[in-house]
Amino acid sequence: METGPEPAIDGLSSRALSEIFRLEHSRNYLRPGDVGAAVRRWKDYTHRPERQLWNDHEQGDPHWYCCGDPFEARALLDTVMQALSPRNARQLRRIVSRLDGAPNGT
Repeated sequence: METGPEPAIDGLSSRALSEIFRLEHSRNYLRPGDVGAAVRRWKDYTHRPERQLWNDHEQGDPHWYCCGDPFEARALLDTVMQALSPRNARQLRRIVSRLDGAPNGT
């Protein structure tokens, strides 16, 4: 039995994922998969060692132009949280808040 694709964002209900899917297909600032990619990009960034984060702050990261700016990803998540229904926004906000407070280097 085929179960379909993996959820784009671990920890979100199917209802929240469905609403995100609809937003990604109806908003001109989103493409399919953008929200999941933004969560992954922000997660990858917040879990970097503190030394790398400091270097990024001081000098920037030359790879962001090809791979995406994590701060733009975080801003996109804020925009999406405002567009979601309150219940689904709370779910996404909980995930993003954990990432915001993630200890570096873990």
